[in-house]
Amino acid sequence: MRSLFWLTATALAACHPSTPADSTGSASPARSTPVATLVESIHHTETLDSFMSHREVGTGAPIVFLHGNPTSSYVWRKVLPLLCTQHRCLAPDLIGMGQSGKPDSAYRYADHARYLDAWLAAMDLHDVIVVGYDWGGVLAIDWASRHADRVRGVVVFETILQTLRWADYPPQGAQLFRTLRTPGAGEKLVLEDNAFLSKSLEHGVTSGLSAADLAAYNAPFPDARSRRPMLQWTRSIPIDGEPADVMAVVTRNAAWLAATPAIPKLLLTFDGAGLSNAPEVVRWAATIPRLEVQHLGAAGHHAPEDAPAPIAHAIRDWLARLRR
Repeated sequence: MRSLFWLTATALAACHPSTPADSTGSASPARSTPVATLVESIHHTETLDSFMSHREVGTGAPIVFLHGNPTSSYVWRKVLPLLCTQHRCLAPDLIGMGQSGKPDSAYRYADHARYLDAWLAAMDLHDVIVVGYDWGGVLAIDWASRHADRVRGVVVFETILQTLRWADYPPQGAQLFRTLRTPGAGEKLVLEDNAFLSKSLEHGVTSGLSAADLAAYNAPFPDARSRRPMLQWTRSIPIDGEPADVMAVVTRNAAWLAATPAIPKLLLTFDGAGLSNAPEVVRWAATIPRLEVQHLGAAGHHAPEDAPAPIAHAIRDWLARLRR
């Protein structure tokens, strides 16, 4: 499986900016304060006991872009301008990540889903295209399955569509993930040594990252406490059915994909055999009614960094076919 050693763990120039405002349309700083206005605008929206940040650009039917571990909405910065001429593109930072708040949370999967649900409710979006990779793909399908009346379509790639197996891992990879799941050892690797973030970006982006890009990805995680979401995400990867609560979500997601032909789906694949690129997963996906599979060639796990144009063009062309 392609670069499974690290990649499974992880488990805007073309548009007019949208007018900075909060999610209710008011200028109240307590609800949603734009903290930067360039081509895009960045907003903070009160969400449960904290807040979530999102970047937004464009107008029209909404597309929501969900990132994975250990990235942030920054990973979508080269994709959004290619789609925002006809769409309102919104990319939130998951709770505890990016510029979003860092509440005192366990950061288990259910916690991320709960905050994301609250953010999407606050944004009051309808007829939504949800796009996600890595954990963002799992969250995208999960949310769509529970809010089908608000979803127009789902796009995922480099994500978990079926349970993973220890037998699929090379020896080094299995050792790494067992270490990540071991109390004390995982904390040292991720929280104290901060080794996971740098290795994930190094192995997951084939085109390389500038010093400014690396700084943007590192900024949300300055100390051990801030890195807790990264560690918990690695421990949430469903391997041989554990953890059971996440495995239940993945199983439910797969059943929903197969049982909802009225909602179009797009699976983007890349070279390699990891996660949703695995041949057996692709063969299964190809049997699902109203699900298209499109191969886009070479890219690392953090594919929006390596292939922003192919990803954006595939989504744009798929949407055009839906309108026919």
